[in-house]
Amino acid sequence: MKRRARSAALVCAGALTLLSGCTADRDTPSGRPSETPGPTATTTVAPGAAAQLADRYRRSGGAHEVYGIQQRSGPGGVPLLIVWTHDPDDDGAVFDELKDSIIGFLQRKEGLSLKQGYLMDVFGPKGALQHRLDARP
Repeated sequence: MKRRARSAALVCAGALTLLSGCTADRDTPSGRPSETPGPTATTTVAPGAAAQLADRYRRSGGAHEVYGIQQRSGPGGVPLLIVWTHDPDDDGAVFDELKDSIIGFLQRKEGLSLKQGYLMDVFGPKGALQHRLDARP
């Protein structure tokens, strides 16, 4: 019995040590909240409006792998862009090309303002987060 109690005490002490460094209200040195703007996984089905926006993007010459683009307001009113893609390639160069293509389309065709910068989450074919970009000034 003493062995179980000692093991339980060690597990609890270890858990407390790990959790002691975690706080929800900490800010980064830049003054931005350290919390992430969105989930790290999502459904593989883009919402209807996001699918329609992606369709307009593809028709204007955008990447055919993109099947959802959602614009919404992120922290402090900064545009949060959520992208769903069938492309499993999470390479940085591929992401940069995709990001530039989507941002260019949204600015030209949808009137997106980048005065405050933007946030972008890209989800792959299985719904897992491939990229999270914070492009605020």
